[in-house]
Amino acid sequence: MPRVKRGTTAKKRRKHVLQHAKGFTWGRKSKYRLAKDALRHDWTYAYRDRKANKRTMRALWQVQVNAAARANGVTYSRFMGQLKKKNIALDRKVLAQLAEQKPEIFQKLLAQVMN
Repeated sequence: MPRVKRGTTAKKRRKHVLQHAKGFTWGRKSKYRLAKDALRHDWTYAYRDRKANKRTMRALWQVQVNAAARANGVTYSRFMGQLKKKNIALDRKVLAQLAEQKPEIFQKLLAQVMN
């Protein structure tokens, strides 16, 4: 069986890691061992923070919908409860956009739901 030298495979793997570490500071952009460790942390935080960003945005939409509903004399929980009861399937993102950009439509929706 012929001898296989593995330099090209290792070089390809290291090059791939260093390409992902582009823009890091100090030796973490150029030294394989440091880059590998930095990327392990980076990808962990990226995964975690994608989930956290969804939570933060949902909370922001809830605050915006609550503010718009209270401006019309209804609490957030009452408004969302009535939406569910009337089978109106609008998510919080859409409701927040309506409240901010088209307040007259939001008021019509609120009037329809609360009757």
